[in-house]
Amino acid sequence: MPDKNKRPATLQEKAGIPPPDTVSAQSAQQVRNYRRIQPSAEALISGIIRGDKTALSRAITLIESTNPDHFEKATTVINGCLPHANRSVRIGITGVPGVGKSTFIEAFGSQLTAIGRKVAVLAVDPSSTLSHGSILGDKTRMEELVKDERAYIRPSASGEALGGVARKTREAIILCEAAGFDIIVIETVGVGQSETAVHSMTDFFLLLKISGAGDELQGIKRGIMEMADAIVINKADGDNIKRAQLAKTEFNRALHLFPAKDSGWQPTVSTCSAVEKTGIGAVWETISEYLRLTKSNGFFEKRRAAQNQYWMMETIERQLKERFFNNSDISASLDDMKRAVQQGEISPFAAARLLLEQYFKA
Repeated sequence: MPDKNKRPATLQEKAGIPPPDTVSAQSAQQVRNYRRIQPSAEALISGIIRGDKTALSRAITLIESTNPDHFEKATTVINGCLPHANRSVRIGITGVPGVGKSTFIEAFGSQLTAIGRKVAVLAVDPSSTLSHGSILGDKTRMEELVKDERAYIRPSASGEALGGVARKTREAIILCEAAGFDIIVIETVGVGQSETAVHSMTDFFLLLKISGAGDELQGIKRGIMEMADAIVINKADGDNIKRAQLAKTEFNRALHLFPAKDSGWQPTVSTCSAVEKTGIGAVWETISEYLRLTKSNGFFEKRRAAQNQYWMMETIERQLKERFFNNSDISASLDDMKRAVQQGEISPFAAARLLLEQYFKA
């Protein structure tokens, strides 16, 4: 009898002609055997500092794990990498789905690696609320950058985290910095949720827009537009060039209505074509100009210090939540409380208070 509680698969393929085997059974077994070998925390730290991408990937997988047994080892890896971190420029890139974030990041990253920079891309994929799975297909959309020796692309699932980031993105940044990447790009899911989380872990916040998709100024409200340090109108090519230029003019006028930023920076608006690779260099020039200003007036270090404090509080909240739900006594009582709430025997607020009292008495 089928299990009614079993979650559906993230991807399903209809029956058809099976694809031919492309990997030998022996090679596949060798890969599986290698993955079963769990390196020590010290080995992972050493590999990361050497710039070993395999060690970096395995360490990020470790810190993303929700298994309580992995927490201590993950903490050791993060602490071992901390002295080698904080030496990068962190750039957050967001925009609605279809704006061309992946194409833009590939063109942008390739331009940076061409001038000698090392680029790590932390691409966050939205998770299904039904199957809880993610496609994680960003590497397939960055075909050239993924082959670049000076680049590293890590797709992660957003899971239940809000704000367009994965729950361990902040820690992944530390590991990438320790591995020698001096440009960290965080690509958010761009689903219209508050982007406060990614804004609180980056030095420069870039908003990608496209013209011809409705009212250009529809999103001009206090929120994501106000957080942006630069707006780049993508897909300014072909018949869309005039519309992109018009959108640039409108956004420039609107941005002057916002109050001045604490950084002393006036947000800029530019156009580009990620497909034709035009206007990409100007984006890096804008970011470089921003860095010169904020480092000279002290805002850069002040912002980094505020971010560290913010993520300390976020970590406390997250770990309290994880320990609450992983508590065996709470797990035993939680289902009964859920059932009582559903049947109207107790209010949700009273049930929550009783569970919290039980947890803190334990």
